[in-house]
Amino acid sequence: MELMKREYQKFINKAKKQMNKIKSILSVFLFGGLMVSCNSDADDLGKNLFDGNSVTGNQVSYDLVAYNINNGDVVRADSYALQRATLGAFTEGQFGMQKSAYVTQVRLSKYAPDFGTNPVVDSVVLEIKPQYDATTKVVTTTDVNHGGQAAKQTLTKYEVVKYGNPATTMNIDVHEIATDLGAVGTERLSSSSVANGVSLMPNQQPKVFSGNVYAVSINKTSDNTNLLTREAGVRIKLDENYFQTKIANKSGAAELSNESNFINYFKGLKISVRENDGYLINFAPNEVTMTMYYTSGGKSNTFSFDLGSSNVHFSQISYNRSSTFNTVMANINSTNGDPLLYMQGMGGPGAEIKLNGAGISDLKRLYKERGAAILSAKVRLYTDTNTWNNSYTKPVGFLVRKQGETDFITDLKTMLGNSNYSLVKAYSTNSNPSYYDIDITKTIKDIIEKEAEAKDLIINIGEYLTSNGNLVSENYNNNVSSPYRAVFVGTNAANNNRPKLMVTYVTK
Repeated sequence: MELMKREYQKFINKAKKQMNKIKSILSVFLFGGLMVSCNSDADDLGKNLFDGNSVTGNQVSYDLVAYNINNGDVVRADSYALQRATLGAFTEGQFGMQKSAYVTQVRLSKYAPDFGTNPVVDSVVLEIKPQYDATTKVVTTTDVNHGGQAAKQTLTKYEVVKYGNPATTMNIDVHEIATDLGAVGTERLSSSSVANGVSLMPNQQPKVFSGNVYAVSINKTSDNTNLLTREAGVRIKLDENYFQTKIANKSGAAELSNESNFINYFKGLKISVRENDGYLINFAPNEVTMTMYYTSGGKSNTFSFDLGSSNVHFSQISYNRSSTFNTVMANINSTNGDPLLYMQGMGGPGAEIKLNGAGISDLKRLYKERGAAILSAKVRLYTDTNTWNNSYTKPVGFLVRKQGETDFITDLKTMLGNSNYSLVKAYSTNSNPSYYDIDITKTIKDIIEKEAEAKDLIINIGEYLTSNGNLVSENYNNNVSSPYRAVFVGTNAANNNRPKLMVTYVTK
């Protein structure tokens, strides 16, 4: 910091002779340490650096043209993107109905299994582990008889994280599927569909889900020895008669002899809900389990199925759009902008923002005429309080790229190693309106100082995913499982919360 002050003083003393040097120093400061703009207000940054000198910080804002992008309600939904799967349905007036089911192959944990003499299936349990809120923990302990032993059973209840109407009860169905899912790695879109086979529910009755999950622990009363432990999850009892015929009675048969035969024999299953309104929950697809409990030769046994990463699985997402939504999408104005921006995850619409306008022209003028150095540049978006004044959880992140490009935006690539940098910052997400700042300082500096093309910004709901702590690609993100949506203020001269390009710069 002191070095920069001394360099700047040289600039004051030598005027034009040192102009290029001071620009270089400013550039190194800005892009070697953009975290400064995260730790102090933009208008204080210049004061911190150049207090006592003839440099002032200036803030300007420019209106932006923004309009809707119809993504066709489609997103990649196979295991490449499916870090979290979604299940449920939710309907509201602006976007309409959004419904998600989960489809997966099933493999055997062991091929050519021997179930013993006259195996009898007692029960089959499918379990998913939804994300839950640990702060809602409620513990209940009761005395029970477990296998003829006095024991204490501890139930720990948690509320599942839901998006939508959390008080609703939903009915979960499981079906065998009649569609070949192909090989792992084959791209599948969220609009893909499968044909339902037979119901796997006992008497075709659904699992009633109240929105809670339970962890179970049973300990012997006498010495506290643990007899049973189960993590929190949703346990769905399946039809034991189906598995008696389909699996247990096939011991030694060709259908169970190897992986290829079994996948052709049992193509997979689909988990869905009967309702069209309620909420969406999420879970890790590779943690789904299915266990068959059976007796043979007077002994109790278990056999597990493999529903993990070796299987094809995807989210099947469908929509029934509202008339309001359809009207908006049918009247997109890519020239002058749309007054409202409809943005939604799970393949829903996004927005496009034009950077090349009066703001860029004015910044170029300031750069040429006054040597303006940009300290901060961000796009600010507000949610619309007239159409989106509700308590639904707000989005926390955006996917941002330049129109026509498939790589990360320049700002992300520049700041990959800086843990203090955030491409998007969300404010007042528990209030109405909420607002969001998209930090594109490097992008704007390149446009102004290096004559880079001012390409439009494409914005969608979601956040980027990482592998071993590193961003993978622009297309590797959680949009497919992000249930969030909101209506934002668009290009509307009568609304003070219309999209803005907000810039802080310094001049001599």
